[in-house]
Amino acid sequence: MKTLVNIVFDKTKNSLKIKSLIEKKIQSVSSNKSDLIIVIGGDGFMLQILKKMYKYNKPFYGINSGNYGFLMNKFSNKNFIKNLVNSKSIQIHPLHMSVKTKKNQLKKSIAINEVSILRQSKQTASLKIYNGKSIVIKKLIADGVLISTPAGSTAYNLSAHGPILNLDSRKLAITPISTFRPRRWKGTTISEKSKIYIKNMNVNKRPISAVADNFEVRNAKNIMIKVDKKIKFNLLYNKSNSLHKKIKIEQSKRETSSSFKM
Repeated sequence: MKTLVNIVFDKTKNSLKIKSLIEKKIQSVSSNKSDLIIVIGGDGFMLQILKKMYKYNKPFYGINSGNYGFLMNKFSNKNFIKNLVNSKSIQIHPLHMSVKTKKNQLKKSIAINEVSILRQSKQTASLKIYNGKSIVIKKLIADGVLISTPAGSTAYNLSAHGPILNLDSRKLAITPISTFRPRRWKGTTISEKSKIYIKNMNVNKRPISAVADNFEVRNAKNIMIKVDKKIKFNLLYNKSNSLHKKIKIEQSKRETSSSFKM
């Protein structure tokens, strides 16, 4: 195999074992010299590495050593080289989150899965949400709200009963978390070209935090969220188990589950 790879891994026993097996087949070089980056770990570790190393402009091949590993590939020692050579590329763009805090500090981050707006105390959040200049919802009283990408729609968004979005849908999901008022509002989907503005209606009594995947900003006052087309991640997947296929499987699971409801 002539492709030069850089291997990054978390420090779990399973990750170290997989790394050892891979290094018997291929040699790891520095990220600057590599053609692609192999990431060994779980989804959380993959998100960290994507944010840290996307500027190298290299494709990422994830190998799951954690639990579910939705963003990752299943490791096969026997077929590893074959799977890697025949892997297919999926290109995704992250969300850009810009937060102004109660003290008027400006904090920025990117999110690959979702931006979560969460209550920070025992008080529910009181939020006003805009899509550009149009009001999405005038006053949402809830534990919070999620803005999810298609790639992240099967993660926290799915647990909050949000829609599963196809990768090519060009949509974002706005999904409330434990809605108190209005009780029947289930959220909505909007164009990926949208600019979403979220305002905390009661900064002092109802503090909120804004979380871009695993980067948290506390005491948020105003939040702006949009897709950042300037940043792209090229993710490699085994031919038989692409990200498209994983999302379709989750959609079929939801449909099957719904059909059994009384």
